[in-house]
Amino acid sequence: MFNSKITGLGYYVPKNVVTNDDLSKLMETNDAWIQERTGIQERRHVIKGDGDTTTTMGVKAAKIAVERSGIDKNDIDFIVFATLSPDYYFPGPGVLVQRDLDIKTVGALDVRNQCSGFIYALSVADQFIKTGMYKNVLVIGSELHSHGLDMTTRGRGVSVIFGDGAGAAIVSREEDAKKGILSTHLHSEGQHAEELSLIAPGMGKRWVNDILEDNDPNDESYLPYMNGPFVFKNAVVRFSEVIIEGLKANNLKAEEIDMLVPHQANLRISQYIQNKFGLGDDQVFNNIMKYGNTTAASIPIALTEAWEQGKIKSGDLVVLAAFGSGFTWGSAIIRW
Repeated sequence: MFNSKITGLGYYVPKNVVTNDDLSKLMETNDAWIQERTGIQERRHVIKGDGDTTTTMGVKAAKIAVERSGIDKNDIDFIVFATLSPDYYFPGPGVLVQRDLDIKTVGALDVRNQCSGFIYALSVADQFIKTGMYKNVLVIGSELHSHGLDMTTRGRGVSVIFGDGAGAAIVSREEDAKKGILSTHLHSEGQHAEELSLIAPGMGKRWVNDILEDNDPNDESYLPYMNGPFVFKNAVVRFSEVIIEGLKANNLKAEEIDMLVPHQANLRISQYIQNKFGLGDDQVFNNIMKYGNTTAASIPIALTEAWEQGKIKSGDLVVLAAFGSGFTWGSAIIRW
């Protein structure tokens, strides 16, 4: 058995900054209202026509991660791409990354687990490496939300939250079993699937021809829906549970955590978890204030920034945790 470790990180966000004041010009909202409920001050949105897509943002992040890892792009054995916002309904962005990076014909897998997508993708890479099947796996989380949001008062409960961006990691073989990804822990609870969802277009409910035929201006089936209070209540419970599960699996305690990087869904959730585990401000990394919720991209973007700022060092115990649509949630325990 081999172990796996993250050897390179990178992220990319669009240049276009959208502040809360900018949104107040499009819908009935204001900076205080948004910050009080989410902690978000600004986010990045792709400008139509500038060339950024879910795939191209992922590629840009991946190139940085590859360079920092010290490997050649053709040393990549497999690609795992997490997103809820692919360029095409099919094929998924994994194969587009393989094409755009111009690397050999390695396998490419797409993960559709929304906010917990990067944790799931990282777990897949970890297991492939630990079993000896692959040596270097490229893991990407990338999202282009802005083109699918209702930027009016009707959609403000969701639209003020999300931003665009991408993060990437190279996960490589590690001989020392005490270093790298110690364990990952994944869960789901599908009975609450519709509480955070986008129902249409879809084969089971409303497809494109149904939407066009009805031509109903009040049809909201193609817009994201979130039962905010219900999601929050479940998130704080599941975050705690899956972090504790990971620590116990490795005979670790909360006070041993050097850096917790939670999915950037809501600053209030992160603060609740920080207080529950008795962690200091220097033990939790948040950047939702700058980027909003970038779903599958949020953890790799935050992890990269934390590492770039010197807040994660060799030997540190790093914990990643996420909760989101599905419901799905997970954690990763890493010895850096």
